[in-house]
Amino acid sequence: MAGGAFVDPETAKRAQHYEYNITRAFILSCMIGAIGGSLFGYDLGVSGGVTSMDDFLVRFFPKVYKRKLAYKNETDYCKYDNQVLTLFTSSLYFAGLVSTFAASYLTRQKGRKASIICGSISFLLGAIVNAAAQNIAMLIIGRILLGVGIGFGNQAVPLYLSETAPPKIRGAVNQLFQLTTCLGIMVANLVNYFTEKLHPWGWRLSLGLAAVPAILMFIGGVFLPETPNSLVEQGRMEEGRRNLERIRGTKNVDAEFADLIDASNAARAVKHPFRNLLERRNRPQLVIGALGIPHSSSSRHELHTLLCASDLPKLGIWYWSISIFISHNQFNPCPCHTCVNVPRRQIGKTVVVVIILALKFGHGVVLAKGYAVTLVIAICTFVAAYGWSWGPLGWLVPSELFPLEMRSAGRVWWSV
Repeated sequence: MAGGAFVDPETAKRAQHYEYNITRAFILSCMIGAIGGSLFGYDLGVSGGVTSMDDFLVRFFPKVYKRKLAYKNETDYCKYDNQVLTLFTSSLYFAGLVSTFAASYLTRQKGRKASIICGSISFLLGAIVNAAAQNIAMLIIGRILLGVGIGFGNQAVPLYLSETAPPKIRGAVNQLFQLTTCLGIMVANLVNYFTEKLHPWGWRLSLGLAAVPAILMFIGGVFLPETPNSLVEQGRMEEGRRNLERIRGTKNVDAEFADLIDASNAARAVKHPFRNLLERRNRPQLVIGALGIPHSSSSRHELHTLLCASDLPKLGIWYWSISIFISHNQFNPCPCHTCVNVPRRQIGKTVVVVIILALKFGHGVVLAKGYAVTLVIAICTFVAAYGWSWGPLGWLVPSELFPLEMRSAGRVWWSV
């Protein structure tokens, strides 16, 4: 519903009269909006692979490269223990964290579309600077621009999808962001596999190809219709109703539009959304939607970062990447009632991964085939379980749980 998860009985009655059709405008909006996930996914997948490429290390981190060759029996984390290399990687996430506060303001004041366009421009500039980098300073500047793009995209795109989708299929539509995130990871892994063989400039191609989803999102963002929620919130009532009729494919939108107006009036009454998040009545949303679920969702990204920085992709990138992608996404639509036992499966498979990595990995030798297969199966099972539970919920709940007046502020806490 328009106002969030906690609604009054009158709003619930009106929701029974919502009407919608699957229109061309709605499908186009979903396709373009979901591209935002590929920006996040591509960077997650490409950065770990690039930082382990020899040509990249020789050019920017020669000491790391020499240590990599000299100490083959050390663990991978010891080989890549370098503060500047860590700064190159982490600067993106810090920039994303800081920029999401600005993105929250822009999303609320100027609309979801404005944030999507700004995010795509910043990500495009970051990809160009990184691909053309001549020194470490350019690399870090490029990463910061990428982080700003991700901050704006992760703030606005899931929100855009939630507000564009009809309430009855909102959960499925919002999973498009998760789907394209995983698609971006898979594409990045495949790109790294091939570009590593292109000496000495393959790493430039890996980083530069991030411009492709950024360009697509920018072009699409120019033609995207603004969400009716945002237009009503800005006081553009007639335009908001026209957009609602357009994406719903019907003139009979009185009930839903009335809910949007009520939610907008509530939003205008809130002058300090960040401060109000800390009020007692909003603590359940803050604790569950903005802190609890995102914290639980971080495990998959940490596991992926570890694997990308390792030599495991060289054991068979096709099998590794495609298996994880398929297992993750094919099971995402699984009904929620199957999620009860998922956390136990995640923990069990994570223990298997940890044991194998601790005992057999990072000692200067290639994993035996049996261990490698076991590791891949365990990771696939873990990621499939993640896709059944925290995967889609991590993007959906923060957009749905908070009332309209605090929705963008709530997504900032999620990003943090």
